[in-house]
Amino acid sequence: MKKICDTILDAVGHTPMVRINRITKGLVKGTVLAKVETFNPGNSIKDRMAIQMIEDAERSGALKPGGTIIEGTSGNTGMGLAMAAVVKGYKCIFTTTDKQSKEKADALKAFGAEVIICPTNVEPEDPRSYYSVSSRLEREVPNSWKANQYDNLSNSKAHYEQTGPEIWEQTDGRITHLVCGVGTGGTISGTGRYLKEKNPAIKIWGIDTYGSVFKKYKETGIFDKHEIYPYITEGIGEDFLPKNVDFDVIDAFEKVTDKDAAMMTRRITREEGIFAGNSAGSAMAGLLQLRDHFKTDDVIVVIFHDHGTRYLGKMFNDEWMREKGFIEKHGMTARDLVSMRLSGELCSLESEEPVAKAVRLMSDHDFSQISITRDSRLVGSLNETTLYNELVRNADVKTQPVESIMQPAFPFVDVSTPVDLLSTMITPQNPAVLVRDFKTDKTFIITRSDLIRVL
Repeated sequence: MKKICDTILDAVGHTPMVRINRITKGLVKGTVLAKVETFNPGNSIKDRMAIQMIEDAERSGALKPGGTIIEGTSGNTGMGLAMAAVVKGYKCIFTTTDKQSKEKADALKAFGAEVIICPTNVEPEDPRSYYSVSSRLEREVPNSWKANQYDNLSNSKAHYEQTGPEIWEQTDGRITHLVCGVGTGGTISGTGRYLKEKNPAIKIWGIDTYGSVFKKYKETGIFDKHEIYPYITEGIGEDFLPKNVDFDVIDAFEKVTDKDAAMMTRRITREEGIFAGNSAGSAMAGLLQLRDHFKTDDVIVVIFHDHGTRYLGKMFNDEWMREKGFIEKHGMTARDLVSMRLSGELCSLESEEPVAKAVRLMSDHDFSQISITRDSRLVGSLNETTLYNELVRNADVKTQPVESIMQPAFPFVDVSTPVDLLSTMITPQNPAVLVRDFKTDKTFIITRSDLIRVL
């Protein structure tokens, strides 16, 4: 590394490799090493590809002096782009989702970027999605360039040229497995391609989340929209297939639940002293799930993408963890309600169906609320109070699509969520919660009447 960097951009890369000691002790055979990317100046691995995308765009003429950089980002890529923009003299406009932590948006604003918050639970093609809004801005803002981290192959190129060689050198070529969360796909695909060129026997494991399409697509070649539903984990998983995800490089995927990812995020800090973010928690939890695949002589490298400070209001906040049902409490849980058949399996209606069909469905089955889907993806809900009010206000509403009067989708909770916590989550504004049972691949709905039976 340089003794003196000309700008902060010269400090990107050459991050340390740190041995994992306590979390894997007695559980995982072999040596487990974390590539700790929080040492980048923007505190994440995204610094690498952000600079690569900008410099490639400058060389091609796509990004001109004084231009505006536009991107849809969960925060880390935006940080890298914003940092480079300050040094190189560009403006930045970022779109992100309301799922992302407030700290990420505030960090982008600290660099002078404009941040636009968009809804999470809409399809990528929806004009309100953060993908669509960023594309619209690129068309409307003069002298602008959209980085497009998902499909811009400069993303994976950065990791092929930087991250892969660093890992190979730091392990003296002894690496046998790479474990990495998959979001845009740039890190795992670029790094994995380099490592496989050096040694084709190296196994590349992608860590996915429930609610994402990657694992099933890799295993079956089918893009299944039934796999898509809201999830809490940040930084990994997608509801579409980015061009940077090279499924030929990735040997297999392992899915990790929101709760396991959140709990492991906290464990990494408390047991290893490494303040890493949510995707690191997912990757480590996935590594433990894969432990039967490792042998004593193996060298397993896991990527820690970003810094724990981005999640102070979430995974490192006890109140938030309790609200999500991630901190264990004793007593009856959502799983008990499901097993006792006190909660019913989810019934839903497609968004383009007429309101009259919702009336019939709710009347025939005595439902007080139902979920609304679009192409089998949960996008909203409807309860009897809203339905009644809309019918009284305008009887002709029965011929309109149900999406015209639907409300936000019910939140998902983990099956281990205590009943006493569920009772605080069900309110007049939010009359139900959804429970996903991954073992049976079913979704159940829990309402106020379900809780009254056991409280």
